[in-house]
Amino acid sequence: MSLSKFEEMLKTNDVYFFDTTEFEEIIHYYLDDGNTSMAKKAVFLALEQHPDSADIKLIQAEIMVFEDKLEEARLLLDNLMAIYPYNDEVYIQIANMLSKDDKHKEAIDYLIRAKEYTDDLADVSALLGMEYLYLDDYEKSREHFSVCLEYDIEDYQALYNIIYCFEMESSHTEAITFLEDYINKNPYCEVAWHQLGRQYFVLKDYQKALKAFDYAVVIDEAFIGGYVEKAKTLEKLDRYDEAIENYQITLELDDPTAFAYLQIGECYKKKNNATKAIYYYKKALHEDPLLDKGWMLLAIVCNEEKAYDKALHYLNKAIALDETNVTYWRYNGEINLRLKFYEEAAEAFERCIELDDSGVDVWITLADIWVFTGDFSRSLNTLIRAKKQHHNFAEIEYRLGCLFFITNQTKEAYLHLKTALSLDYEYHLVMQELYPTVFEDAKVKRMVLNFLEN
Repeated sequence: MSLSKFEEMLKTNDVYFFDTTEFEEIIHYYLDDGNTSMAKKAVFLALEQHPDSADIKLIQAEIMVFEDKLEEARLLLDNLMAIYPYNDEVYIQIANMLSKDDKHKEAIDYLIRAKEYTDDLADVSALLGMEYLYLDDYEKSREHFSVCLEYDIEDYQALYNIIYCFEMESSHTEAITFLEDYINKNPYCEVAWHQLGRQYFVLKDYQKALKAFDYAVVIDEAFIGGYVEKAKTLEKLDRYDEAIENYQITLELDDPTAFAYLQIGECYKKKNNATKAIYYYKKALHEDPLLDKGWMLLAIVCNEEKAYDKALHYLNKAIALDETNVTYWRYNGEINLRLKFYEEAAEAFERCIELDDSGVDVWITLADIWVFTGDFSRSLNTLIRAKKQHHNFAEIEYRLGCLFFITNQTKEAYLHLKTALSLDYEYHLVMQELYPTVFEDAKVKRMVLNFLEN
Protein backbone atom coordinates (compact mmCIF):
# COMPACT_ATOMS: atom_id res chain seq x y z
CA MET A 1 0.00 0.00 0.00
CA SER A 2 2.75 2.46 1.02
CA LEU A 3 4.79 1.63 -2.09
CA SER A 4 1.95 2.24 -4.56
CA LYS A 5 1.07 5.44 -2.71
CA PHE A 6 4.71 6.57 -2.93
CA GLU A 7 4.96 5.83 -6.65
CA GLU A 8 1.65 7.62 -7.25
CA MET A 9 3.09 10.66 -5.44
CA LEU A 10 6.09 10.70 -7.79
CA LYS A 11 3.83 10.55 -10.86
CA THR A 12 1.38 13.27 -9.74
CA ASN A 13 3.76 15.54 -7.82
CA ASP A 14 1.24 15.48 -4.97
CA VAL A 15 2.75 15.38 -1.49
CA TYR A 16 1.73 12.51 0.79
CA PHE A 17 2.94 11.97 4.32
CA PHE A 18 4.76 8.77 5.28
CA ASP A 19 6.12 7.94 8.71
CA THR A 20 9.77 6.81 9.03
CA THR A 21 8.86 3.12 9.20
CA GLU A 22 6.96 3.37 5.91
CA PHE A 23 9.86 5.20 4.28
CA GLU A 24 12.31 2.54 5.52
CA GLU A 25 10.16 -0.21 3.99
CA ILE A 26 9.96 1.67 0.68
CA ILE A 27 13.72 2.31 0.58
CA HIS A 28 14.58 -1.29 1.46
CA TYR A 29 12.19 -2.54 -1.21
CA TYR A 30 14.06 -0.59 -3.88
CA LEU A 31 17.47 -1.61 -2.50
CA ASP A 32 16.49 -5.28 -2.46
CA ASP A 33 15.25 -4.86 -6.03
CA GLY A 34 18.60 -3.35 -7.06
CA ASN A 35 16.98 -0.01 -7.90
CA THR A 36 19.42 2.34 -6.18
CA SER A 37 18.15 5.38 -8.07
CA MET A 38 14.60 5.02 -6.69
CA ALA A 39 15.98 4.22 -3.24
CA LYS A 40 17.91 7.52 -3.27
CA LYS A 41 14.77 9.42 -4.31
CA ALA A 42 12.93 7.85 -1.39
CA VAL A 43 15.76 8.82 0.99
CA PHE A 44 15.66 12.42 -0.29
CA LEU A 45 11.91 12.72 0.24
CA ALA A 46 12.13 10.95 3.59
CA LEU A 47 14.68 13.47 4.87
CA GLU A 48 12.49 16.32 3.64
CA GLN A 49 9.68 15.03 5.86
CA HIS A 50 11.90 13.68 8.69
CA PRO A 51 15.15 15.70 8.63
CA ASP A 52 16.31 14.44 12.04
CA SER A 53 15.66 10.73 11.49
CA ALA A 54 18.77 8.77 12.44
CA ASP A 55 17.39 5.61 10.83
CA ILE A 56 16.91 7.29 7.44
CA LYS A 57 20.37 8.86 7.64
CA LEU A 58 21.86 5.46 8.41
CA ILE A 59 20.27 4.07 5.27
CA GLN A 60 21.62 7.08 3.38
CA ALA A 61 25.11 6.25 4.68
CA GLU A 62 24.61 2.61 3.68
CA ILE A 63 23.85 3.70 0.10
CA MET A 64 26.92 5.96 0.08
CA VAL A 65 29.11 3.04 1.14
CA PHE A 66 27.52 0.86 -1.55
CA GLU A 67 28.38 3.53 -4.14
CA ASP A 68 31.96 3.83 -2.79
CA LYS A 69 31.36 7.38 -1.58
CA LEU A 70 33.33 6.54 1.54
CA GLU A 71 34.41 10.06 2.53
CA GLU A 72 30.84 11.37 2.37
CA ALA A 73 29.64 8.35 4.29
CA ARG A 74 32.29 8.84 6.99
CA LEU A 75 31.35 12.50 7.48
CA LEU A 76 27.69 11.60 7.84
CA LEU A 77 28.39 8.71 10.21
CA ASP A 78 30.78 10.72 12.39
CA ASN A 79 28.06 13.35 12.73
CA LEU A 80 25.51 10.68 13.67
CA MET A 81 27.92 9.14 16.18
CA ALA A 82 28.32 12.52 17.89
CA ILE A 83 24.54 12.94 18.14
CA TYR A 84 23.64 9.28 18.87
CA PRO A 85 26.65 7.81 20.72
CA TYR A 86 24.60 4.82 21.95
CA ASN A 87 23.16 3.80 18.59
CA ASP A 88 24.70 0.44 17.65
CA GLU A 89 23.72 0.83 13.98
CA VAL A 90 26.01 3.85 13.65
CA TYR A 91 29.02 1.79 14.73
CA ILE A 92 27.94 -1.11 12.51
CA GLN A 93 27.73 1.16 9.47
CA ILE A 94 31.15 2.68 10.22
CA ALA A 95 32.54 -0.86 10.52
CA ASN A 96 30.90 -1.80 7.22
CA MET A 97 32.51 1.20 5.55
CA LEU A 98 35.96 0.42 7.02
CA SER A 99 35.64 -3.23 6.01
CA LYS A 100 34.89 -2.23 2.43
CA ASP A 101 38.08 -0.16 2.54
CA ASP A 102 40.00 -3.26 3.74
CA LYS A 103 40.53 -1.73 7.19
CA HIS A 104 39.39 -4.82 9.04
CA LYS A 105 41.17 -4.16 12.35
CA GLU A 106 39.53 -0.74 12.62
CA ALA A 107 36.20 -2.29 11.65
CA ILE A 108 36.58 -4.75 14.52
CA ASP A 109 37.12 -1.88 16.98
CA TYR A 110 33.81 -0.30 15.96
CA LEU A 111 31.96 -3.61 16.07
CA ILE A 112 33.23 -4.19 19.61
CA ARG A 113 31.74 -0.80 20.52
CA ALA A 114 28.50 -1.79 18.77
CA LYS A 115 28.32 -4.88 21.03
CA GLU A 116 28.01 -2.60 24.06
CA TYR A 117 24.75 -1.08 22.79
CA THR A 118 23.14 -3.70 20.58
CA ASP A 119 20.05 -5.77 21.28
CA ASP A 120 21.12 -8.21 18.56
CA LEU A 121 24.37 -9.71 19.80
CA ALA A 122 24.17 -12.58 17.30
CA ASP A 123 24.15 -10.19 14.34
CA VAL A 124 27.15 -8.22 15.60
CA SER A 125 28.98 -11.46 16.44
CA ALA A 126 28.44 -12.65 12.86
CA LEU A 127 29.94 -9.41 11.56
CA LEU A 128 32.92 -9.78 13.92
CA GLY A 129 33.36 -13.36 12.77
CA MET A 130 33.57 -12.20 9.17
CA GLU A 131 36.11 -9.47 9.96
CA TYR A 132 38.38 -11.94 11.74
CA LEU A 133 37.91 -14.29 8.79
CA TYR A 134 39.20 -11.56 6.47
CA LEU A 135 42.28 -11.32 8.71
CA ASP A 136 42.77 -15.12 8.63
CA ASP A 137 42.36 -15.20 12.41
CA TYR A 138 40.39 -18.42 12.36
CA GLU A 139 40.33 -19.01 16.11
CA LYS A 140 38.71 -15.67 16.92
CA SER A 141 36.42 -15.99 13.93
CA ARG A 142 35.18 -19.34 15.29
CA GLU A 143 34.61 -17.82 18.72
CA HIS A 144 32.28 -15.16 17.33
CA PHE A 145 30.38 -17.50 15.01
CA SER A 146 29.92 -19.82 18.00
CA VAL A 147 28.08 -16.99 19.75
CA CYS A 148 25.64 -16.97 16.82
CA LEU A 149 24.91 -20.66 17.43
CA GLU A 150 24.25 -19.98 21.11
CA TYR A 151 21.43 -17.65 20.06
CA ASP A 152 20.20 -19.81 17.19
CA ILE A 153 21.41 -23.40 17.00
CA GLU A 154 20.06 -23.60 13.43
CA ASP A 155 22.13 -20.68 12.16
CA TYR A 156 23.65 -22.83 9.41
CA GLN A 157 25.66 -19.99 7.90
CA ALA A 158 27.50 -19.63 11.21
CA LEU A 159 27.96 -23.41 11.33
CA TYR A 160 29.41 -23.47 7.82
CA ASN A 161 31.77 -20.62 8.69
CA ILE A 162 33.02 -22.39 11.82
CA ILE A 163 33.77 -25.55 9.84
CA TYR A 164 35.43 -23.44 7.14
CA CYS A 165 37.76 -22.02 9.81
CA PHE A 166 38.72 -25.52 10.96
CA GLU A 167 39.32 -26.57 7.35
CA MET A 168 41.55 -23.59 6.62
CA GLU A 169 43.79 -24.74 9.49
CA SER A 170 43.50 -28.39 8.36
CA SER A 171 42.09 -29.07 11.84
CA HIS A 172 39.76 -31.84 10.70
CA THR A 173 39.93 -33.82 13.94
CA GLU A 174 38.98 -30.70 15.92
CA ALA A 175 36.15 -30.06 13.44
CA ILE A 176 34.86 -33.58 14.09
CA THR A 177 34.91 -32.99 17.86
CA PHE A 178 33.01 -29.72 17.39
CA LEU A 179 30.42 -31.31 15.09
CA GLU A 180 29.86 -34.28 17.37
CA ASP A 181 29.19 -31.88 20.25
CA TYR A 182 26.83 -29.87 18.02
CA ILE A 183 24.99 -33.03 16.92
CA ASN A 184 24.47 -34.02 20.56
CA LYS A 185 22.54 -30.76 20.95
CA ASN A 186 20.83 -30.89 17.54
CA PRO A 187 20.78 -34.56 16.45
CA TYR A 188 18.38 -34.14 13.53
CA CYS A 189 20.48 -31.57 11.69
CA GLU A 190 21.29 -32.97 8.25
CA VAL A 191 23.73 -30.11 7.62
CA ALA A 192 25.86 -31.10 10.62
CA TRP A 193 25.87 -34.79 9.65
CA HIS A 194 26.86 -33.78 6.11
CA GLN A 195 29.73 -31.65 7.39
CA LEU A 196 30.83 -34.45 9.73
CA GLY A 197 30.95 -36.84 6.79
CA ARG A 198 33.07 -34.38 4.81
CA GLN A 199 35.65 -34.23 7.62
CA TYR A 200 35.90 -38.02 7.81
CA PHE A 201 36.17 -38.12 4.00
CA VAL A 202 39.18 -35.77 4.07
CA LEU A 203 40.78 -38.01 6.71
CA LYS A 204 40.11 -41.02 4.42
CA ASP A 205 37.94 -42.68 7.07
CA TYR A 206 35.38 -43.62 4.45
CA GLN A 207 33.30 -45.98 6.61
CA LYS A 208 32.61 -43.25 9.18
CA ALA A 209 32.04 -40.73 6.39
CA LEU A 210 29.48 -43.06 4.81
CA LYS A 211 27.67 -43.48 8.13
CA ALA A 212 27.44 -39.69 8.55
CA PHE A 213 26.12 -39.17 5.02
CA ASP A 214 23.60 -41.95 5.60
CA TYR A 215 22.22 -40.05 8.59
CA ALA A 216 22.10 -36.83 6.55
CA VAL A 217 19.92 -38.33 3.80
CA VAL A 218 17.72 -40.22 6.28
CA ILE A 219 16.95 -36.93 8.05
CA ASP A 220 16.32 -35.13 4.75
CA GLU A 221 15.46 -37.50 1.92
CA ALA A 222 15.71 -34.65 -0.60
CA PHE A 223 19.22 -33.55 0.49
CA ILE A 224 21.07 -33.60 -2.83
CA GLY A 225 24.43 -32.67 -1.31
CA GLY A 226 24.16 -35.63 1.04
CA TYR A 227 23.55 -38.08 -1.81
CA VAL A 228 26.44 -36.64 -3.84
CA GLU A 229 28.91 -36.98 -0.96
CA LYS A 230 27.58 -40.44 -0.14
CA ALA A 231 28.10 -41.49 -3.76
CA LYS A 232 31.66 -40.12 -3.78
CA THR A 233 32.39 -42.07 -0.59
CA LEU A 234 30.98 -45.27 -2.05
CA GLU A 235 33.28 -44.77 -5.04
CA LYS A 236 36.25 -44.64 -2.67
CA LEU A 237 35.05 -47.94 -1.17
CA ASP A 238 34.84 -49.47 -4.68
CA ARG A 239 31.08 -49.92 -4.25
CA TYR A 240 30.31 -48.58 -7.70
CA ASP A 241 26.77 -49.94 -8.12
CA GLU A 242 25.66 -48.22 -4.90
CA ALA A 243 27.48 -45.04 -5.94
CA ILE A 244 25.59 -45.06 -9.24
CA GLU A 245 22.28 -45.50 -7.37
CA ASN A 246 22.98 -42.42 -5.25
CA TYR A 247 24.01 -40.29 -8.23
CA GLN A 248 20.79 -41.43 -9.93
CA ILE A 249 18.79 -40.21 -6.91
CA THR A 250 20.22 -36.70 -7.39
CA LEU A 251 19.00 -36.78 -11.00
CA GLU A 252 15.50 -37.63 -9.80
CA LEU A 253 15.45 -34.94 -7.09
CA ASP A 254 16.47 -32.05 -9.33
CA ASP A 255 17.30 -31.18 -12.92
CA PRO A 256 20.05 -33.44 -14.32
CA THR A 257 23.60 -32.15 -13.92
CA ALA A 258 26.67 -32.80 -16.02
CA PHE A 259 28.57 -33.61 -12.82
CA ALA A 260 26.24 -36.48 -11.84
CA TYR A 261 26.27 -37.98 -15.35
CA LEU A 262 30.06 -37.67 -15.49
CA GLN A 263 30.49 -39.46 -12.16
CA ILE A 264 28.11 -42.23 -13.21
CA GLY A 265 30.23 -42.62 -16.33
CA GLU A 266 33.37 -42.82 -14.18
CA CYS A 267 31.77 -45.55 -12.06
CA TYR A 268 30.95 -47.60 -15.15
CA LYS A 269 34.49 -47.11 -16.44
CA LYS A 270 35.86 -48.48 -13.15
CA LYS A 271 33.49 -51.43 -13.63
CA ASN A 272 35.14 -51.94 -17.06
CA ASN A 273 31.86 -51.19 -18.82
CA ALA A 274 33.14 -48.89 -21.57
CA THR A 275 29.81 -48.80 -23.44
CA LYS A 276 27.88 -47.40 -20.50
CA ALA A 277 30.75 -45.11 -19.53
CA ILE A 278 30.66 -43.54 -23.00
CA TYR A 279 26.85 -43.29 -22.83
CA TYR A 280 26.94 -41.29 -19.59
CA TYR A 281 29.90 -39.15 -20.62
CA LYS A 282 27.86 -38.14 -23.68
CA LYS A 283 24.84 -37.38 -21.48
CA ALA A 284 27.09 -35.14 -19.35
CA LEU A 285 28.27 -33.32 -22.46
CA HIS A 286 24.69 -32.93 -23.65
CA GLU A 287 24.03 -31.05 -20.39
CA ASP A 288 27.24 -29.04 -20.65
CA PRO A 289 29.04 -29.09 -24.03
CA LEU A 290 31.71 -26.77 -22.59
CA LEU A 291 32.80 -29.34 -20.01
CA ASP A 292 36.34 -30.01 -21.22
CA LYS A 293 36.88 -32.77 -18.64
CA GLY A 294 33.97 -34.68 -20.21
CA TRP A 295 35.58 -34.60 -23.66
CA MET A 296 38.88 -35.71 -22.12
CA LEU A 297 37.27 -38.67 -20.35
CA LEU A 298 35.57 -39.68 -23.60
CA ALA A 299 38.96 -39.53 -25.31
CA ILE A 300 40.55 -41.72 -22.62
CA VAL A 301 37.95 -44.47 -22.83
CA CYS A 302 38.04 -44.44 -26.66
CA ASN A 303 41.83 -44.64 -26.54
CA GLU A 304 41.62 -47.64 -24.21
CA GLU A 305 39.20 -49.24 -26.66
CA LYS A 306 41.78 -48.58 -29.41
CA ALA A 307 39.37 -46.21 -31.19
CA TYR A 308 42.20 -43.74 -31.73
CA ASP A 309 40.50 -41.57 -34.37
CA LYS A 310 37.53 -40.98 -32.06
CA ALA A 311 39.83 -40.40 -29.11
CA LEU A 312 41.71 -37.72 -31.04
CA HIS A 313 38.45 -36.08 -32.14
CA TYR A 314 37.18 -35.81 -28.56
CA LEU A 315 40.55 -34.73 -27.22
CA ASN A 316 40.75 -31.88 -29.73
CA LYS A 317 37.39 -30.66 -28.41
CA ALA A 318 38.82 -30.63 -24.88
CA ILE A 319 41.87 -28.69 -26.07
CA ALA A 320 39.67 -26.16 -27.87
CA LEU A 321 38.02 -25.45 -24.50
CA ASP A 322 41.26 -25.34 -22.48
CA GLU A 323 44.29 -24.65 -24.66
CA THR A 324 46.69 -24.39 -21.72
CA ASN A 325 46.02 -27.79 -20.17
CA VAL A 326 49.29 -29.71 -20.48
CA THR A 327 47.63 -33.03 -19.66
CA TYR A 328 45.46 -32.64 -22.75
CA TRP A 329 48.45 -31.79 -24.94
CA ARG A 330 50.47 -34.75 -23.65
CA TYR A 331 47.59 -37.09 -24.38
CA ASN A 332 47.18 -35.48 -27.78
CA GLY A 333 50.82 -36.19 -28.55
CA GLU A 334 50.53 -39.82 -27.44
CA ILE A 335 47.42 -40.50 -29.54
CA ASN A 336 48.91 -38.81 -32.60
CA LEU A 337 51.94 -41.06 -32.17
CA ARG A 338 49.71 -44.14 -32.15
CA LEU A 339 48.13 -42.88 -35.37
CA LYS A 340 51.63 -42.20 -36.77
CA PHE A 341 50.78 -38.52 -37.20
CA TYR A 342 54.33 -37.49 -36.34
CA GLU A 343 54.13 -33.81 -37.25
CA GLU A 344 51.00 -33.37 -35.11
CA ALA A 345 52.55 -35.34 -32.26
CA ALA A 346 55.66 -33.17 -32.36
CA GLU A 347 53.50 -30.05 -32.32
CA ALA A 348 51.70 -31.35 -29.23
CA PHE A 349 54.91 -32.04 -27.31
CA GLU A 350 56.34 -28.66 -28.34
CA ARG A 351 53.19 -27.13 -26.87
CA CYS A 352 53.84 -29.01 -23.63
CA ILE A 353 57.30 -27.45 -23.46
CA GLU A 354 55.86 -23.98 -24.12
CA LEU A 355 53.47 -24.56 -21.21
CA ASP A 356 56.41 -25.43 -18.88
CA ASP A 357 55.72 -29.15 -18.92
CA SER A 358 59.31 -29.81 -19.92
CA GLY A 359 60.34 -32.97 -18.13
CA VAL A 360 63.08 -35.12 -19.64
CA ASP A 361 60.48 -37.56 -20.99
CA VAL A 362 58.81 -34.82 -23.06
CA TRP A 363 62.11 -33.75 -24.62
CA ILE A 364 63.14 -37.36 -25.31
CA THR A 365 59.81 -38.21 -26.93
CA LEU A 366 60.00 -35.10 -29.12
CA ALA A 367 63.58 -35.89 -30.16
CA ASP A 368 62.63 -39.50 -30.98
CA ILE A 369 59.70 -38.33 -33.11
CA TRP A 370 62.06 -36.32 -35.32
CA VAL A 371 64.30 -39.39 -35.64
CA PHE A 372 61.29 -41.45 -36.79
CA THR A 373 60.64 -38.86 -39.49
CA GLY A 374 64.32 -38.86 -40.51
CA ASP A 375 64.83 -35.25 -39.47
CA PHE A 376 68.08 -35.73 -37.51
CA SER A 377 68.84 -32.02 -37.52
CA ARG A 378 65.62 -31.18 -35.67
CA SER A 379 66.19 -34.05 -33.27
CA LEU A 380 69.69 -32.77 -32.47
CA ASN A 381 68.37 -29.26 -31.99
CA THR A 382 65.72 -30.59 -29.59
CA LEU A 383 68.29 -32.49 -27.54
CA ILE A 384 70.62 -29.48 -27.35
CA ARG A 385 67.70 -27.43 -26.00
CA ALA A 386 66.89 -30.22 -23.56
CA LYS A 387 70.48 -30.37 -22.28
CA LYS A 388 70.27 -26.69 -21.28
CA GLN A 389 67.46 -27.58 -18.86
CA HIS A 390 68.49 -31.08 -17.85
CA HIS A 391 72.19 -31.58 -17.16
CA ASN A 392 73.80 -35.00 -16.78
CA PHE A 393 70.92 -37.12 -18.05
CA ALA A 394 72.09 -40.32 -19.75
CA GLU A 395 68.98 -40.45 -21.97
CA ILE A 396 69.95 -37.11 -23.51
CA GLU A 397 73.69 -37.79 -23.76
CA TYR A 398 73.26 -41.19 -25.47
CA ARG A 399 70.92 -39.72 -28.06
CA LEU A 400 73.23 -36.77 -28.71
CA GLY A 401 76.13 -39.17 -29.18
CA CYS A 402 74.20 -41.43 -31.55
CA LEU A 403 72.82 -38.57 -33.62
CA PHE A 404 76.20 -36.85 -33.92
CA PHE A 405 77.60 -40.21 -35.07
CA ILE A 406 74.86 -40.66 -37.69
CA THR A 407 75.45 -37.13 -38.99
CA ASN A 408 79.23 -37.81 -39.26
CA GLN A 409 80.21 -35.56 -36.36
CA THR A 410 82.26 -38.30 -34.71
CA LYS A 411 84.32 -36.13 -32.37
CA GLU A 412 81.19 -34.79 -30.67
CA ALA A 413 79.62 -38.26 -30.83
CA TYR A 414 82.44 -39.92 -28.86
CA LEU A 415 82.43 -37.15 -26.24
CA HIS A 416 78.71 -37.50 -25.57
CA LEU A 417 78.80 -41.30 -25.60
CA LYS A 418 81.64 -41.27 -23.07
CA THR A 419 79.64 -38.96 -20.82
CA ALA A 420 76.53 -41.11 -21.25
CA LEU A 421 78.38 -44.31 -20.29
CA SER A 422 79.72 -42.65 -17.15
CA LEU A 423 76.19 -41.59 -16.18
CA ASP A 424 74.37 -44.89 -16.81
CA TYR A 425 76.31 -47.78 -18.30
CA GLU A 426 73.35 -50.20 -18.48
CA TYR A 427 71.26 -47.78 -20.54
CA HIS A 428 73.55 -48.35 -23.53
CA LEU A 429 71.73 -51.67 -24.06
CA VAL A 430 68.51 -49.77 -24.74
CA MET A 431 70.26 -47.40 -27.14
CA GLN A 432 71.99 -50.31 -28.87
CA GLU A 433 68.58 -51.55 -30.02
CA LEU A 434 67.59 -48.09 -31.27
CA TYR A 435 70.92 -47.26 -32.96
CA PRO A 436 72.62 -50.63 -33.76
CA THR A 437 74.98 -49.17 -36.38
CA VAL A 438 76.49 -46.78 -33.82
CA PHE A 439 77.39 -49.61 -31.45
CA GLU A 440 78.94 -51.64 -34.28
CA ASP A 441 81.63 -48.97 -34.63
CA ALA A 442 84.98 -50.31 -33.39
CA LYS A 443 85.85 -47.27 -31.28
CA VAL A 444 82.40 -47.26 -29.66
CA LYS A 445 82.76 -50.99 -28.91
CA ARG A 446 86.14 -50.37 -27.22
CA MET A 447 84.64 -47.49 -25.24
CA VAL A 448 81.81 -49.71 -23.96
CA LEU A 449 84.23 -52.53 -23.15
CA ASN A 450 86.59 -50.20 -21.27
CA PHE A 451 83.73 -48.95 -19.07
CA LEU A 452 82.72 -52.54 -18.35
CA GLU A 453 86.28 -53.50 -17.33
CA ASN A 454 86.74 -50.40 -15.20
